[in-house]
Amino acid sequence: MPRIALGLQYDGRAFQGWQSQVHGQTVQDVLHKALSQFATVPIQVQCAGRTDTGVHALEQIVHFDVGFERDIHAWVRGTNTFLPETVAVRWAREVSPEFHARFDAFQRTYHYVIYNHPTRSPIWVGRAGWYHKPLDADKMHSAAQALVGEHDFSAFRASECQANSPVKTLYHIKVERFGDCVLISISANAFLHHMVRNMVGSLVYIGSGKQPQEWLNFLLQQKNRALSAPTFSPAGLYLSAIHYPEAYDLPAPRDDFLQALGLK
Repeated sequence: MPRIALGLQYDGRAFQGWQSQVHGQTVQDVLHKALSQFATVPIQVQCAGRTDTGVHALEQIVHFDVGFERDIHAWVRGTNTFLPETVAVRWAREVSPEFHARFDAFQRTYHYVIYNHPTRSPIWVGRAGWYHKPLDADKMHSAAQALVGEHDFSAFRASECQANSPVKTLYHIKVERFGDCVLISISANAFLHHMVRNMVGSLVYIGSGKQPQEWLNFLLQQKNRALSAPTFSPAGLYLSAIHYPEAYDLPAPRDDFLQALGLK
């Protein structure tokens, strides 16, 4: 029985998150429907990581099993025929039966875009979080380095998070300014529910001068979500890359986020 992996992109504004819901307005629901229509048999997928309402994906990875052979490129063209314009299959690969989109991923990367300007922009609505006061991106970057490494990230964990442990390893975090936009890039082995958006909220407090640079160290030590900043908007959050062992021979994650968003 062939196992197929797909790479997806989607605009999260149109959906109530990834995970299937009764009302059907989720990315998983429309993908299941499109795949099943194309294959003419019911198909269910497993994804690399669930995204919340309004969160986008430049690279979401899923896998599924199917009981027949089909040209691999047909899974791209055929499935896209039944998908709305806000979701697209970008590539397809047949993978070994042992491959699992979630459990074999060893690194995930998110980008967060903040439109930092005194007045909101209709061009960035739903594509970036907005903050009206000036942000010091250099100060945010310096402060963020306290998050790198293995930590208990309870201070940035949503109360409804279902992860078995709050301990994760953050490999990289960078904050940089591009004109009126501040870009935050974060890579880790895995993320807790709302972890990135909660970190962004706390970094905004530091960048705006509400809190000192040392505040993130304090939050990590206290392990108390109630002490950190409010959860920032989902609008600017993008699941951008999923990394797997080379043995699976999946397409390398694209490194064109800045170009895709028009920031470079």
